[in-house]
Amino acid sequence: MVIAVLLVTISIITACDAGALSGKQNNVVARVNNEVITKDELYDLLVQENGEQALNSLIANKIVELEAKSQDIKVTDEDVQKEIDKIIEQSGGKEAFEQFLQMYGYTLDDIKENIKMNLNVKKLLEPEIKIEEDDMKSYFEANKEKFDEKEQVKASHILVDSEEKAKEVKEKLTAGEDFAKLAKEYSIDTSNKEKGGELGFFARGAMVKEFEDVAFSLKAGQISNPVKTEYGYHIIKVEDRKQAKEATYEESKDKIKEILFAEKLPATYNTWLQDKFDKYEIEILLKE
Repeated sequence: MVIAVLLVTISIITACDAGALSGKQNNVVARVNNEVITKDELYDLLVQENGEQALNSLIANKIVELEAKSQDIKVTDEDVQKEIDKIIEQSGGKEAFEQFLQMYGYTLDDIKENIKMNLNVKKLLEPEIKIEEDDMKSYFEANKEKFDEKEQVKASHILVDSEEKAKEVKEKLTAGEDFAKLAKEYSIDTSNKEKGGELGFFARGAMVKEFEDVAFSLKAGQISNPVKTEYGYHIIKVEDRKQAKEATYEESKDKIKEILFAEKLPATYNTWLQDKFDKYEIEILLKE
């Protein structure tokens, strides 16, 4: 996908930018037995190994920016935030998303900038990518089960590290104490304890078997006895349930259109971009 390609270049570009400071003091980036490695050497190596790829990406980004400007295409902060919210949900929550950023050395601004670029590409190419109704219907018939809504439960949990502590928490709940309050006080699951242990809706297969077997056996409002898993001891509260529902084409067509559009986008983008490369006056100075 375009956004994946663009994101790959972030760390390369950021690293290459560091070389722009090479004329300043503190030029040393490493020492080996008191022998120095300078920013100049690092920059030269980065340019040698990644310079052409990174420069081509920057040129492509500039072309997209100029084309979007010439066609008065706007990407709002709200548009970008919607995409970020989707990424956070798909990555398993805000904490997992932040770990991803830290692991790969990205900042939130890096992600926002690349999402904006991706949305510009999408808006520029929408008129050129035609999705036929017959293709959408065929895709639905071939992949119908993917659109069926599975049975789901909405649950919260309190995770502790011993059976004794789990029994203590259960006794407090039986005595009428608030579940969310006890989750904040006792739970060792840092990803959701401050939200009262909320896990949201999930289908079978999303949690470990011991956990989901109990969760799916409870009615809305019920609280389990301690459940042992590889992570510790859980107290589970089911907040709500959704029954399985067979998908219809009308309910699924918007999602199908997005899928088929995404499949056609990379090849269309490459053809479009090559055409723009040929039409724009581009001067490469990297090797001089």
